[in-house]
Amino acid sequence: MLGQGGHVALALVSLLLLWHKAAPIEVPQDPKIQQDLKQPPTIVVQSVKDYIVDPRDNIIIECEAKGNPGPTFSWRRNGKFFNIAKDPRVTMRKRSGTLEIGFRSGGRPEDYEGEYQCFASNDFGVALSNKILLRVSKAPLWPKEVLEPVVVTEGSPLILPCNPPPGLPPPFTFWMNSAMNPIPQDKRVSMGLNGDLYFSNVLAKDAHTDYSCNARFLFTHTIQQKNPFTLKVLTTEPYNDTSYNATDPYGGRKVAETTPTFLSPSGSESSKMVLRDEQLLLECIAAGLPTPTIKWFKKGGDLPGRKVKFENYNKTLKIINVSEEDAGEYVCMANSHLGSIRHSIFVQVKAAPYWLDKPTNLVLAPDENGRLVCRANGNPKPNIQWLINGQPIDSSPPSLSRQVLGDTIIFRSVQMGSSAVYQCNASNQHGYLLANAFVSVLDMPPRMLGPKNQLIKVIENNRTFLDCPFFGSPLPELRWFKNGQGSGLDGGQYRVYINGTLEIKRARVEDEGTYTCVANSILGTAENQVRLEVKEPTGIVRAPEHQTAIRGSTARFDCKVKSDPSLPITVAWTKDDKPLYLGWRLRKDEDSLTIPNVNEGDEGTYTCTVKSEIDQDSASARLTVLEEASLNPSVSSALPPDRPDPPMDLDLSDPAARSVRLTWIPGNDHRSTITQFLVQFEEDRWEPGRWQDLSTYPGDLNSVILQLAPFVNYQFRVIAINAVGQSQPSAPSPRYKTSGAAPDAIPRGLRGWGSKKDNMEITWEPLLDLERNGPNLHYNVWWRRKDLGEEWSNMTTVGSKHVIHNTETYVPYEIKIQARNEFGPGPESNVVIGYSGEDKPTDAPTDLRVSKVDNTKANIHWKPVDLNSLQGEFKEYRLYYWRESSLVPGLVVSKKKKTTGFYSTMAEPSGILSDLVPYSKYKMFMVVANNRFESPPSNTVEFTTKEGVPDAPRFFRINRRNFDTIHLEWDKPLEPNGILIGYQLRYQTVNGSRVGRLQVETFLPNVTEFTFRLPDRSTRYKFYLSALTQVGAGEVFAEESPHFANEAYIDQVDIATQGWFIGLMCAIALIILILLIVCFIKRSRGGKYPVRDKKDLPLDPVDQKDQEGSFDYHSDEDNKPLQGSQTSLDGNVKESDDSLVDYGEGGDGQFNEDGSFIGQYTVKKDKDETEGNESSEATSPVNAIYSLA
Repeated sequence: MLGQGGHVALALVSLLLLWHKAAPIEVPQDPKIQQDLKQPPTIVVQSVKDYIVDPRDNIIIECEAKGNPGPTFSWRRNGKFFNIAKDPRVTMRKRSGTLEIGFRSGGRPEDYEGEYQCFASNDFGVALSNKILLRVSKAPLWPKEVLEPVVVTEGSPLILPCNPPPGLPPPFTFWMNSAMNPIPQDKRVSMGLNGDLYFSNVLAKDAHTDYSCNARFLFTHTIQQKNPFTLKVLTTEPYNDTSYNATDPYGGRKVAETTPTFLSPSGSESSKMVLRDEQLLLECIAAGLPTPTIKWFKKGGDLPGRKVKFENYNKTLKIINVSEEDAGEYVCMANSHLGSIRHSIFVQVKAAPYWLDKPTNLVLAPDENGRLVCRANGNPKPNIQWLINGQPIDSSPPSLSRQVLGDTIIFRSVQMGSSAVYQCNASNQHGYLLANAFVSVLDMPPRMLGPKNQLIKVIENNRTFLDCPFFGSPLPELRWFKNGQGSGLDGGQYRVYINGTLEIKRARVEDEGTYTCVANSILGTAENQVRLEVKEPTGIVRAPEHQTAIRGSTARFDCKVKSDPSLPITVAWTKDDKPLYLGWRLRKDEDSLTIPNVNEGDEGTYTCTVKSEIDQDSASARLTVLEEASLNPSVSSALPPDRPDPPMDLDLSDPAARSVRLTWIPGNDHRSTITQFLVQFEEDRWEPGRWQDLSTYPGDLNSVILQLAPFVNYQFRVIAINAVGQSQPSAPSPRYKTSGAAPDAIPRGLRGWGSKKDNMEITWEPLLDLERNGPNLHYNVWWRRKDLGEEWSNMTTVGSKHVIHNTETYVPYEIKIQARNEFGPGPESNVVIGYSGEDKPTDAPTDLRVSKVDNTKANIHWKPVDLNSLQGEFKEYRLYYWRESSLVPGLVVSKKKKTTGFYSTMAEPSGILSDLVPYSKYKMFMVVANNRFESPPSNTVEFTTKEGVPDAPRFFRINRRNFDTIHLEWDKPLEPNGILIGYQLRYQTVNGSRVGRLQVETFLPNVTEFTFRLPDRSTRYKFYLSALTQVGAGEVFAEESPHFANEAYIDQVDIATQGWFIGLMCAIALIILILLIVCFIKRSRGGKYPVRDKKDLPLDPVDQKDQEGSFDYHSDEDNKPLQGSQTSLDGNVKESDDSLVDYGEGGDGQFNEDGSFIGQYTVKKDKDETEGNESSEATSPVNAIYSLA
């Protein structure tokens, strides 16, 4: 039991949340992380608490757990260690704790009944299963008995007992006769909850059969039958069954009438206890002649309509999912024309423990804080017990980092090695809850979980998300950079989510580039890159249109698309939402689909869909095929599908209080089937003239029952809908006015709050117009101080607000509300808790101080205020802090105040102030705040942060000024976070995925440029630049060289210096020189050449004496045309060549250049050969001159 101090701590800790920045770490389900993650065991599968097994089967008790390393399992039976190895019938599955008990070699299942509990253990803790109560199903036989006939007077009540054998689980009972026919049950004869058969009054015809109670056992699937009862009914007059009818069951005989009495339950009152969330069954069975009717009431309120069911001809009241408000006095009344009697049943609602705040696994980094909360409720209030690794926490070794406060365990500055599994056991007399929750202290450097160097393509102007899943313990800080530059992307069109995702609200072309996410913690740094490409959207610029084609003609659908040039696209056609088979007849080109020789099978809806890898667009059109105009002229004028005509002749019938039947005649569908009807209504009281949607119905209906609200004067209209669109509305129906009723709805949004320190405003949302159900709507409001036991105060208003004045400051009130109209009150709301107004806190936190200040964090401590001085709800301790100056000389800083909150009600509260700038002077003060006001400030404290590593240099540029050197320049960091002592430049060669050895250069703090000589012009380098303080190297700025657009131009110019290129040019020059020499030699010998090379003919005897067979010409005019050349007979002009032999036979002599005769030089040809060369001779200038001579 908790002492008085424990009760105080328990009251305080109900408000307790851990201080700011102490949220537990969520471990991602990434396989790489899970593989390396060491975790205590967790129970994942276990058998139910109350475990009933079939004796004919083997027994399997489940227990599965996970952990790293994999857990080992052990069991306890009835609180003692269960040695599985010693029992040959019991085996445990491999890598599991599940037990299998077999009975092939003998043994009784009953010998293994008992309470079992599974323990899963590894190096980091022990997890427990529930206590599993194992019982074997039983189906005992009905005891042998001889039943004498039951003698009863006609008109008297009768109870036939069943008393089934007590099976496990209890059997299901029902009544039959010996012929195995069910006993008919009605208002007069029915079976009770206990299985007995009750007769409110006995008729003579009841003796015509016997009555046997049957018990069906669920596990064994067997039915056992009790020996049958036989009835002997005593009548005052002979019974004639031919005179029996339903209106006179006694056949005209006189049977004495009796006033109602109760067969079950007995007496005038009884009590019933039920557990929360179970079902409540109340029963009243009455005797009397005539048969009484049963009615039910709840004293002081109405029956919960949504949860109540009446069964067994109103004799049984059933309430499902019982809650605390279902407790109270229930009255059943048995009534006939002779009188009525009542029986009161007092219902108590108890509750087994149920969770309000179930403890969950907690993963913390070293030196972090956390808490486990185990809050449960029940009736009576459950007792909370904590265990660690299966042992009571009170008996475990004490820990300075752990404090138990009732239903909460506080952890402060946890260290490695303190991982364990904690169990919370909440129990009362009606049951228990057991929950395992491990505390795992995790120390892991930052890791990137997503794919490396991912390429993301997005559509221009779309919202874009770049994912960067990461993990580390302690949780790293994540920052985004674009193209390796900048101080981090957040704000404006960028937003960074806590999971590492970067949102670009509207992607533009200028947003293309490489984005780098960097996760940083005290254990290291990890980074990943995402390349973003922004593309133009894919769309259809000329869509297909509806067409009507005559059979045998050609139809053509356009589908012209536009897309980003860099994205491949596909264009696909479907018909009636199914892929279109083109075959040999249909033709598809880039911008259209052509359907030649159209027939009836081509009719349908054609859809063009264009897809790229990142988006798509589609458009549809319908093809209607008509008969040939000459065969059916009327069809040729048919139109494409159109909207339907409006429905006609609306008619109302079957009127009821809250419903009416609406019937209409559909209009012409215009060649497109009607798929839906929309029914709209208009009422003339609240919004006359405004049509509102009531409901939609399938297109094959034209008569429906409309569900209506009370006290509304309706008129209706109907709209038909097909694939083309909606019809015009129909003409309105006649008006139909529903009768009024009490409100069904409870006003929503009930709350109580203080706008001033001495009042409380009770507000709610008024009922909707269609929820009023009648005229003169008003609201009954009740309120009273909570926990003082005072009477309810109440008032009635037509508004939606009531103000209570002259209240105390911030005190709780119970509030409830009810809507009411002229027809009566509606249901009451549940009770809600409201508070009066708050005032300024009177006390300020004191003794504000710091400890353990490092470069970015400081531990702060203060003395808390008395919670009674808050004059309101405690919200937080609010710390105001600002950066007064930097310890770096000459550095100007912003003195803007920042705030952070700490929620703590501990006696010695503390917290961690993080995100501080290193090497700076800070000031701070603290206030305590409620929901509206802050207290006066505490004392102001000054402190300085230690020196840290600097930020990345402000910029880092690489310029290639010639082929052999690279010029690097940079600027100082925006935040040096200390005194700069220099810069560190690391670089290495990169060739695809291969990198060279890392080399290092250091520079003095006043050096901001460096010229790097390239040993090989074609080699690329990657540079990593960081600034240095005494603490170490800061954030790295990485760049790769060369990084210029004119890199290809540099390589093109540099080719002229290559040896192979120079050699090739020399070889080409030498070949050209040789060709020139050969041409010159040929020209020099051009006037002397053998005639036989031109014409292979026999020479005359004179010519044969010339052995060379050629004439030498050495005139300088060789290359000029013959001076005597003239126009040929066909009008062509020919210039003479070096030799005249080319012109064939031209005569026996030749003229010199001055016209003198040279002499004969041509050979004689016979007539046939000469005639065969007429065309050649006609164009010869020599022959032309000779013929003129």
